[in-house]
Amino acid sequence: MGAEIVGHFQIEGTVAKVEPLGNGLINDTYKVTTTEADKPDYVLQRINHAIFQDVDLLQHNIEVVTAHIRRKLIESGTSDIDRKVLRFIPAESGKTYYFDGTNYWRMMVFIPRAQTFETVNAAYSYDAGKAFGHFQAMLADLPETLGETIPNFHNMEFRLQQLHEAMQADAAGRVKDMGYYLDELEKRASYMCQAERLYREGKLPKRICHCDTKVNNMMFDENGEVLCVIDLDTVMPSFIFSDYGDFLRTAANTAEEDEPDLQKIGFNTEIYEAFTHGYLESASTFLTPLEKDLLPYAVALFPYMQCVRFLADYLNGDTYYKIRYPEHNLVRTRAQFRLLQCVEEKLLICRIDHP
Repeated sequence: MGAEIVGHFQIEGTVAKVEPLGNGLINDTYKVTTTEADKPDYVLQRINHAIFQDVDLLQHNIEVVTAHIRRKLIESGTSDIDRKVLRFIPAESGKTYYFDGTNYWRMMVFIPRAQTFETVNAAYSYDAGKAFGHFQAMLADLPETLGETIPNFHNMEFRLQQLHEAMQADAAGRVKDMGYYLDELEKRASYMCQAERLYREGKLPKRICHCDTKVNNMMFDENGEVLCVIDLDTVMPSFIFSDYGDFLRTAANTAEEDEPDLQKIGFNTEIYEAFTHGYLESASTFLTPLEKDLLPYAVALFPYMQCVRFLADYLNGDTYYKIRYPEHNLVRTRAQFRLLQCVEEKLLICRIDHP
């Protein structure tokens, strides 16, 4: 199957083997090794079009972004450019994807002598902040408007609307036991939705963001230096909080996002400070004073948003997130709310509307 799909792309060299690569949760990924030593190897991916339903838009966004970054690297005289920005291979149709009648596929050049890390510590967090800030900075002057590959992905007003709909439907009969969390989330709702209000007032811009900022979404060279940002499926217009706050939601959490023992959950300020230092070092060239002032808000926003999403799914009867046991989404809700409280305590940013 793999070799047959590869045959629809304009690659160089002869396919020697196609084998699974990595353990991604969304797309199925394979490494395509070529026979010739002077030809590149490739990465073949089956795109999950249940999540990314407009594949043409998805690939167009990625093409625009990678072409813009490549131009910036060339203009700055950067060396080894093919290891510092992804390069996608055209299919026989000229598009950067191939549809086999059931699945969508794409290919990119495999970056040699590169590695990813799962470790989250202060050093890698600084690198991540600098890399994602640099990624945003390179795209700050992108002349073309991109589409949303997942509409309303980080829209807090939309996520609260979903929670309110879940409360009204009460499909699983669970609302009666969730009074504490529903009340606490509602008290913070106005503060947490300020980004959308400021945007409507023309005070807060949307930027081109990665929207999936994790340490393992960066490639490092053999010396441990950052090469490039990868996994560009969620690159789209958003508030800069998407890249800043979502990284810290997972990286600065002292426990897993579904930790049942709330005593283990805390907010690691060393990770927070390192990531922030790296981020501001590269992103300050384009950030407005308001965006900088609201960075602490972003740190609280993402555990709040994820808490809302987990609770809505729990009320709906666990229809979206995969669960390993019946109360899994409730455990996730409690854990994210506890993380939110830890952020509020450490950063002194709690904003609660009292009746």
